[in-house]
Amino acid sequence: MNSSIYDFDALDTAGRSVALKKFRGKAMLIVNTASACGFTPQFAGLETLHKEYGAKGLVVLGFPCNQFGNQDPGSNAEISSFCQLNYGVSFPMMAKVDVNGPQAMPLFQWLCAEAPGLMGSKAIKWNFTKFLVGKDGQVIKRYAPQDAPQSMAKDIEAALAT
Repeated sequence: MNSSIYDFDALDTAGRSVALKKFRGKAMLIVNTASACGFTPQFAGLETLHKEYGAKGLVVLGFPCNQFGNQDPGSNAEISSFCQLNYGVSFPMMAKVDVNGPQAMPLFQWLCAEAPGLMGSKAIKWNFTKFLVGKDGQVIKRYAPQDAPQSMAKDIEAALAT
């Protein structure tokens, strides 16, 4: 049974395994992203958070997902290139994943169980659902797709202060 985010691994866009325990002691913002979504401009806000709080211990991780309206059909390399060219993304983008259903990445299954959505829903409703994880590896809060990255600043600051 997984007890913290450090129990999980993910693949980066080059297919290399990344043990999330390498981020032990840092706060993390985990986001399921898409390149052709109405919320795609949030990449700019996520990059701002990365630049503003990265040196203070925040890690932003983007997980592309094509499960909502087929809004991220490209390859991992295409998605990574799009994010860098259009939004200057310098935070880690991971390999494309499923966040719902039988093929859902175990990390997202755990995040959804730890921080259910509205009315207890375990499913992710759309792209750019965000999870803030504390320096202890536990989920602090889940944010809806429409929650702008800047609106999380106070929560991030509190997570970094603990």
